[in-house]
Amino acid sequence: MNFTKTTEQSSKYEHLEKMSVSELLHNINNEDKTVPLAVEKALPQIEALVTKIVEKMKLGGRIFYIGAGTSGRLGIVDASECPPTFGVPFDLVNGIIAGGDTAIRRAVENAEDNTTQAWIDLQEQNIGVNDVVIGIAASGTTPYVLGGLTKCNENNILTGCITCNEGSPLALLANLPIVVVVGPEFVTGSSRMKAGTAQKLVLNMISTATMIQLGKVKGNKMVDMQLSNDKLVDRGVKMIMSEIPVSYEKASELLQEFGSVRKAVDSYNSI
Repeated sequence: MNFTKTTEQSSKYEHLEKMSVSELLHNINNEDKTVPLAVEKALPQIEALVTKIVEKMKLGGRIFYIGAGTSGRLGIVDASECPPTFGVPFDLVNGIIAGGDTAIRRAVENAEDNTTQAWIDLQEQNIGVNDVVIGIAASGTTPYVLGGLTKCNENNILTGCITCNEGSPLALLANLPIVVVVGPEFVTGSSRMKAGTAQKLVLNMISTATMIQLGKVKGNKMVDMQLSNDKLVDRGVKMIMSEIPVSYEKASELLQEFGSVRKAVDSYNSI
């Protein structure tokens, strides 16, 4: 298959080793500024995927991100932040990386080249027709991801993807592709840079918009967040104070009693 892999094209900048620190930082920043504009062009694709995810999750479905290397790690980051932010179960949004948990910190040799392992990994999570599998690969050619999505398609499981190459095998394979074309990287081929930033922005959009649609945010506040440290407890108390006319001390008591901002406010309002 012939397509232009823009993520691998030569950097617009030459002789990086001769640049001063200031030049390096300004040039990297100038490249980074282009990423949100590239994401903006993909908003209709993101909307289409989020709309279907919400439908599936209302039927009891889950999200699975699959990827290798940086892409896999970004999926794991997004998945791991959903329970503390939105108070959802840990198995509602899942990140799976080629090579398993070892690969989160250290590259696992040839893990991304295995075309059958992703489906094995998904089956271990009892993947089903109400779930959504999103393949993440800047290149759009990662065998681990392509193999996983191919099997999902064969088993009537909805597939999406986040890639940075138009016309890539992954973009053509996913039911609902998201393609964010960021162009060549500052350091040629280093897709952890602009491509990684684009993937992170899109992941933020997918999980946040989905959770809001599922009622996990009230007004503009994380009313179901887990109160896992003093900072978040203080934030929760202040959220309660903004919703009902009580003192800091009373709000703190309500939060301690009911365990969440939503339950504390609902309890007070039901009196």
